[in-house]
Amino acid sequence: MIVSSIQDLPLQNISFKTFKLNGFYNLEEWRPILSVPYLLMFLLSTISNSFLIFLVISQRSLHSPMFVLIGLMAFVDLFLPIVFVPNMLLNFLFEWDDISLVGCLIQMFCIHYVGAFQSTLLLWMSLDRFFAICRPLYYHKCMQMSSFLKFIIVPVIRNIILVTTMVSLAGKLHYCLRNEIDHCFCEHMALVQLACGDISINNLVGLLTALLVPTVDFIFITVSYVIIFASVMKSGRSHSKAINTCVTHIIVITGSLVFALMAFLSYRIRNNFSPNSRIFISTMYILFASCFNPIIYGLRTKELREHLLKFINHGKVLPQ
Repeated sequence: MIVSSIQDLPLQNISFKTFKLNGFYNLEEWRPILSVPYLLMFLLSTISNSFLIFLVISQRSLHSPMFVLIGLMAFVDLFLPIVFVPNMLLNFLFEWDDISLVGCLIQMFCIHYVGAFQSTLLLWMSLDRFFAICRPLYYHKCMQMSSFLKFIIVPVIRNIILVTTMVSLAGKLHYCLRNEIDHCFCEHMALVQLACGDISINNLVGLLTALLVPTVDFIFITVSYVIIFASVMKSGRSHSKAINTCVTHIIVITGSLVFALMAFLSYRIRNNFSPNSRIFISTMYILFASCFNPIIYGLRTKELREHLLKFINHGKVLPQ
């Protein structure tokens, strides 16, 4: 009787404070090899986004709203992989897989909040293009910082409330099932599903965060680009550049949204995803945008491309 009651104590009274990240663990000896493509993507993201930030900061001619937004996007794309990729590579190569609950929650907040901010930045960039193409006479007035803040304050407050609530609720759970997270980083549902008791509220808040941030932003972005297409076509102006820019933006946005929703919904609906597939999708919704945004928003933007070519040819940026 006494032995039995003692054995029951861990499940009832103990909450794990340290976890192991065992993403792709069943690949065993292939995990070090898997680190190679992730390292290459991390280096591509770090180098390209760092250089893009350097160009925007160093050149006064690029201090307009559109390029400031591109610089902010590059900063987000630089920061997101840094939050989890180095830790993931150390896990693959040396099996350094331990993480505290506090560290896990901090990582979760950084990934989800900065990811939400990335979605909101794309919304701001579509707004910038809307005023530049459809309302050029009002562009400078509406895109001044004092006026622009009116457009962005609601999405920023929305992101803070949703992500903070999601992480706070996860921090209050009692984790007694096991301390192994089937993931390469602290994704919300990967941690929450290890908790004892009812997690329906956590599930609902996580789902609302996915639907009210990237999905809602995507709808507004799509509407703004549809209006831009219609305006350009109706005016009879040369529309190849505008359509080319908007289409490439939508491709990257759609790709990121598909990966994000697949990652969120894979824990909530019946599916045939293997654990490895789920982890791959979750890592890609971060790394996909971080690697391709510098190309879409950097190399395909004429002014930035000119500065880049000048730097490559002469080893310096264009004079101020």
